[in-house]
Amino acid sequence: MRGLVPSYSNRLNWPSILIQGTLLGGLYALFAIGLSLAFGIMRLVNIAHGDLITLAAFAALVVVQTTDVHPLASLAVVIPVMFGLGYLLQRGLLNYTLGSSILPPLLVTFGLSVIIQNVLLEVFGADTRRLNVGPIETASVTLPGGIAVGVMPMLVFAIAIASLGGLHFLLYRTRLGRAFRATSDDAGTAELMGIDNRHLYALAMGIALAFTALAAVLFGIRTSFDPSSGPIRLIFAFEAVIIGGLGNLWGTLIGGIVLGIAQSIGASISMTWQILAGHIAFIIILVVRPNGLFPRIKD
Repeated sequence: MRGLVPSYSNRLNWPSILIQGTLLGGLYALFAIGLSLAFGIMRLVNIAHGDLITLAAFAALVVVQTTDVHPLASLAVVIPVMFGLGYLLQRGLLNYTLGSSILPPLLVTFGLSVIIQNVLLEVFGADTRRLNVGPIETASVTLPGGIAVGVMPMLVFAIAIASLGGLHFLLYRTRLGRAFRATSDDAGTAELMGIDNRHLYALAMGIALAFTALAAVLFGIRTSFDPSSGPIRLIFAFEAVIIGGLGNLWGTLIGGIVLGIAQSIGASISMTWQILAGHIAFIIILVVRPNGLFPRIKD
């Protein structure tokens, strides 16, 4: 009977799966940075996060088509624009939803999600788009053992590491970071100490959407996107944040890597298993470790 059952373990190329899954995890970590930052500082669950990623990808597409610049160069425009949008969105709308209940932000950001999807559909149509960066898309290097690794996925992973390192420095080595952490721990006391919480929350959302813009451009380079691409990006971001542990910055990277490796294993078995395998891994970790692999411990 045993001989009739295919041995997938023997057929899978584990070194390739681990490498490709880890690199894919870097992109998922970039998806999750903005979501993690907004929740960590404001306890705000942003349902529109995935659609904001898609919005930023379309913004990059417009910049590329109108100026004929390289997609990576479009970041010079898209990042400041998304930062400004995040600041205005938080200062003018989302600040009024914050309170003891998480329901008002959920409802408002759900409404934003619907609006963004429909506006993008009206303006750009339902066709899929992609940001073309030329030969680097298919360029690869061959590692020992004959494993081919794409240059673009390695670049994305390096950017994810650099982004997390920069955000870690901001949060733990700067005055603004100390203000963020103080507000996160006790918003009332921080305000009594002279911190303008409304302004600080708006800055946090601006920074979150700046990272969202970075993730969006890299996402648009790696795969096609359309106005309905947001919800699945939101799910990937949520899963990466929760697997790594809410509030743990570097745990977000680990969560993304776990999700990426699970999807790579699923894709190696069957392409129809790729996304499902990631969801299964998420459920298993949630059952075994409800607070994630590396929950943040209060100082």
